[in-house]
Amino acid sequence: MTLLAHDRYCDEIALQVGQLRAVLTSGTDLATTVPTCPDWSLEDLVRHMGGALRWVDTLVRSRAQENIPQEQIPLAAGPEERGDAAALDKWLAETGELVVAALREAGPDTTVWAWAGILDSGFWARRMTHEITVHRADAALTAGLLYEVAPDIAADALDEWLQLVEWVQRNAALPAAGELRGDGRSIHLHATDTAPALNAEWLVELGEEGVSWRRGHEKATVALRGPLTPVMLAFFRRLPLDTPGLEVLGEREVLEFWLERTSFG
Repeated sequence: MTLLAHDRYCDEIALQVGQLRAVLTSGTDLATTVPTCPDWSLEDLVRHMGGALRWVDTLVRSRAQENIPQEQIPLAAGPEERGDAAALDKWLAETGELVVAALREAGPDTTVWAWAGILDSGFWARRMTHEITVHRADAALTAGLLYEVAPDIAADALDEWLQLVEWVQRNAALPAAGELRGDGRSIHLHATDTAPALNAEWLVELGEEGVSWRRGHEKATVALRGPLTPVMLAFFRRLPLDTPGLEVLGEREVLEFWLERTSFG
């Protein structure tokens, strides 16, 4: 597993901010419920994402060595008045510019506090890339718009998610992740529309000691097959498993077991 270049992550954050802004200004009612995050409206989703980017900007820019509470982050909550798409768009645009500039200036190796044991700015560039990649999908689904993402970003999102599940389980951060164990059960993810060089296949094993994974084509207890972006979105619980174009082969309940216990992202 190889990380993407730091500049690639920074470029993608800038791109995704622009694409999220396009959803925000598409005319969709800001009060519309996000179907994949039903506790949020579209406005809540955008404020959450922008607040996360503002938080990371502050962490990286200040070279923080411990967490900074949300209430200490300038403009983290967004515009004071709700329901104003233009003001929200302006705030999100400024937010994107700030965090991308901070990450570019820091480079990938600057020491910065983080929550998953990787204490550098490179962690945050990657984390925010995939945070906004998935939440932009939430926004697009809310607005009924098409969603596309570059194959290298989608594949890296799956790599990072599997690493985070491992970390959560290893550190007993959430009880549900601790249940992701088994006696040889496994999940195969198989993207059917990518170039062989990307190696967009994964084997996830639920062993007695916990989760392990690797890239490659191997038989498993259950397989999820389809185009890379829908496979990614289904594995992030953004699309149902019976979405047209996706196939579940083998013991579907093993995949459902996994999805029920990885609802923390």
